[in-house]
Amino acid sequence: MRHAPFLCMLCLLAFAGCQQSDRSDGYGNFEATEIIVSSEANGKLELLNAEEGSRMAAGSVAAVVDTTQLHFTRTQLEAERRALASRRPALAARIGVLHEERRNLKRDDERYRRLLSEGAVPSKQLETIQNGLGVLDRQIRSLETENPGIAGEISAKEARIAQLDDQIRKSVVRNPVEGVVLTRYAERGELTSYGKPLYRIADLQTMFLRVYLSGAQVPQVRIGEEVEVLIDGSRSLKGRITWISAKAEFTPKIIQTRDDRVSMVYAVKVQVNNKDGRLKIGMPGEMRLLAKPGS
Repeated sequence: MRHAPFLCMLCLLAFAGCQQSDRSDGYGNFEATEIIVSSEANGKLELLNAEEGSRMAAGSVAAVVDTTQLHFTRTQLEAERRALASRRPALAARIGVLHEERRNLKRDDERYRRLLSEGAVPSKQLETIQNGLGVLDRQIRSLETENPGIAGEISAKEARIAQLDDQIRKSVVRNPVEGVVLTRYAERGELTSYGKPLYRIADLQTMFLRVYLSGAQVPQVRIGEEVEVLIDGSRSLKGRITWISAKAEFTPKIIQTRDDRVSMVYAVKVQVNNKDGRLKIGMPGEMRLLAKPGS
């Protein structure tokens, strides 16, 4: 019986050691990468397929903004562009006619110069021909300056049409990622504007457990390392460290007691597969480091 106190002490130490080994290395809450999808156009919401709790595929049509006025404006600009383009052949034909008239007058000018040198015609007729050449030159220059102007107007119309096409494309909002709609901010029939949020979505098949480690624990972990994740205090999942904060912060209130919050900790994100959908945003979780060989 003399050894009874000693045996009791050993049992207590062993029990305390077991309790210590059962403690997790980090505590935190699950989160997901959330995306707020906003409108890129102004107008009436003709369609909004984002229902809270529903799963949406990447690239699927989430919303459609009315484009009636954009189409009307585009039709008008297209008609103006065609009208300008139709003027170019006619303008080229007019310039060609004037050049032909100038060549004929130029031949007359050369012939009358020879006749004038021989004294066969009066100088007044040559002056009339030369004046005609001057008028034709001015007309040709005037028409030739119109051609670049028409080309510039056509380019401006085409640029405006391209801008409208881009606005029309952006009036159809496509879902950026596959995930579950968390919150819906608008309703069909409402007026929306550029940058106005329509809904919030997150990929819940991949979750992240954000835990906090002390400065002494941080050197023991590295990005890419596999860890054990516990939920409900018992269920074990595999996780992988994807991010370690480079800056210390005070322990958040939801993680530890008031006394522990005065210590500085480092945030760590652990990626966890959530194909079965059991993990929810905000759910508490624990992280345990796996024993390394030889430790």
